[in-house]
Amino acid sequence: MELLCLREESALKIRIKFTKTGSIRYIGHLDVMRYFQKLNRRANIDVKYSAGFSPHQIMSFAAPLGVGLESLGEYVDIEVNSTMSSKEAIDALNAASVDGIQVTGYVKLEDTAANAMSLVAAADYKVSIKDNYLPNTNDIKAAFNEFLAQKSIVVEKASKKSVREVDLRPLIYDAYIDENGDFFMKLSTGSVENLKPELVMEAFYKHLGCEMSEFALNICRLEVYGLNIEKDSNGEIIKEEFIPLEKFGEIIE
Repeated sequence: MELLCLREESALKIRIKFTKTGSIRYIGHLDVMRYFQKLNRRANIDVKYSAGFSPHQIMSFAAPLGVGLESLGEYVDIEVNSTMSSKEAIDALNAASVDGIQVTGYVKLEDTAANAMSLVAAADYKVSIKDNYLPNTNDIKAAFNEFLAQKSIVVEKASKKSVREVDLRPLIYDAYIDENGDFFMKLSTGSVENLKPELVMEAFYKHLGCEMSEFALNICRLEVYGLNIEKDSNGEIIKEEFIPLEKFGEIIE
């Protein structure tokens, strides 16, 4: 196994992609963070630690998932002193991991790369409604299309400090019901405007004149995206696109 080593004063930035499924979806973010600290040690990942009296692994998660939600596309950034190849690191992490958390990506970032948390701009979700909680409508696809056709979808959004009115429509980048009857949504995500799929579904139920139970949905986050901006030689924006966070790095051979 060949290690990619670095100068003593520097560190290599790594982005890890992982799943959170099954019973692990009921584990909160702080416990997931502690779990990854142990997982890195068990897998012999040469993680860099902070300085000071209480050193800790340098680690940053992208848009932590709510308790009870599954995901196929979670991300954590770490810094390492040296690293094995992407394949070797993925195999080592999965060999030391538990059911429900599977590492699917391990890429190297540029030294100047922004961390995953600051990059997050959108996320894909798959939402299914449990049989006993289906809304009262004869054609749910037509009803959902009608719901999305509105120019504005204004709801009250509560935070820890206040309640404010928010128009959801510009924050829904894409949405439809697929051939299996599941709802697909690409929603604004991140520190500026963070739209949860539960809020979209609550607004849809309200549009139909009924109330949604808090137990009605199964939600799986499929992917998390950053906004990639390309500029010309004059600094003018020529292209903007959402790309998965792992695509900001490169595979280590």
